[in-house]
Amino acid sequence: MIDAKMVMELRNRTGAGIVDAKSALTEANGNMDAAIEVLKKKGAIKAAKKSAERTASEGLLATYVHHNGKLAAIVELSCETDFVARNEEFKALAADLALQVAAMDPQYVSPEAIPAEEVEKKKQEFLAEMAEDKKPEEIKQKIIDGKLNKWYSEVCLTKQSFIKNEDITIEQLLNEKIAKIGEKIQPTRMMRMAMAASQGQTC
Repeated sequence: MIDAKMVMELRNRTGAGIVDAKSALTEANGNMDAAIEVLKKKGAIKAAKKSAERTASEGLLATYVHHNGKLAAIVELSCETDFVARNEEFKALAADLALQVAAMDPQYVSPEAIPAEEVEKKKQEFLAEMAEDKKPEEIKQKIIDGKLNKWYSEVCLTKQSFIKNEDITIEQLLNEKIAKIGEKIQPTRMMRMAMAASQGQTC
């Protein structure tokens, strides 16, 4: 069984994100060394280190406008150098993120961008839902963590499934591009606008 302690140990050893660490441990049947190898192959360790050590001060703004002109999105995608910002693959990634924002309407770029009080409010909501539940506190906490991760996957851009390939998240897509391009890449701001009569519009 993959528990939070194992995930934290792998994160501490590699710098990989929670989702990547848990996925690698699952794939490796709980074997820590094998999980590290899984992360290496997927580029998650390299991506995490680049993200932690470098500053992304260049980049570009990408936009998506729906064909009817009633829905639009804009994303600021940052990188380290202007050279990469002019790279066609980087531009295509930025365009994909703008499309993602238009289609899926995330409220935050990442879990880290959510105000602490908002996260706490959600935790209290989930606790209230289990007020009559007789499960041990440890089990309740795992359930709450699962509910929080599901909520993140709904409201955070980086945790959403990529609409062009639902087998990966936006976070995994970014890590793949970081490993391939060789620079820190991160979405920093986003905005979505729709005509009042088109609020339910999807792409």
